[in-house]
Amino acid sequence: MDDMMNVASCKIGYSYTIPYYGAEEEYMEQQRRSVALVTGGSRGIGAATAIALAERGYDVVITYRNKAARADEVVTHITQRGGRGLALASDVTQRMDVERLFVQVKAWGGHLDLLILNASGGLERDLVAADPQYPMHINRDAQLALVDGALPLMVAGGTVVFVTSHWAHLYGQVEQIPAYAPVGESKYAGEQALRQRQPELTEKGIRLIVVTGDLVDGTITPKLLERSAPSVIDQRRHAMGQLPTATEMGEAIAVAATDATLPGGHTVVVGGSLESLLSL
Repeated sequence: MDDMMNVASCKIGYSYTIPYYGAEEEYMEQQRRSVALVTGGSRGIGAATAIALAERGYDVVITYRNKAARADEVVTHITQRGGRGLALASDVTQRMDVERLFVQVKAWGGHLDLLILNASGGLERDLVAADPQYPMHINRDAQLALVDGALPLMVAGGTVVFVTSHWAHLYGQVEQIPAYAPVGESKYAGEQALRQRQPELTEKGIRLIVVTGDLVDGTITPKLLERSAPSVIDQRRHAMGQLPTATEMGEAIAVAATDATLPGGHTVVVGGSLESLLSL
């Protein structure tokens, strides 16, 4: 039978079905589409970023640690906006998981245009109890491993975005919330380690953009911080008037990632200014 008539069905992104016309046609379609990987994309800022990128025409892969149903909901939102979506379970602190992740990304998308380094941690009591170095492992070591895994797939003109917080970005310059200090220190270390790799990225035609956000309303970090600093959110709201939402943060990340006029190494500030913390 003619190959063009031999139509099979394959499920993409766990949520919808498209016709499959053969390996060559699928490969060519993959190469034409823009593909983004958003780590920690099953909720909060990561989910909002994935949806914002889908609205800009990207196919989006998201990673999640253990919430498959929630990740599949994000994929549904991606496909509703006309993009392909794929949710992959991956503990980015584990080498084998990272290697498997990029094998799957390559098979699904063929290449990467954007790598959004959103996944972070260090406030989880159980994980830190099991591994006191967990904040550094996820916020520095895993970020470098993800870049290493992504680089062979990234196209010239691609962008790596590192998502951080004002407190982490200004670590060593501002007083830290005690419970957040290990996260601030390790995310700062991750940012600096990535910035040291800028010459390598530039040589490959890839930009590094840093997006730093204030406390973000409705996300897990402020909720966890309230355990040890109950007034921190109210104090920040009083100082700034209004905190950014996860949707606003995700939109800002998507804009930064796709704005080709931003130079490599640029820092995008979301929410209150950095000066507002430095002046405290």
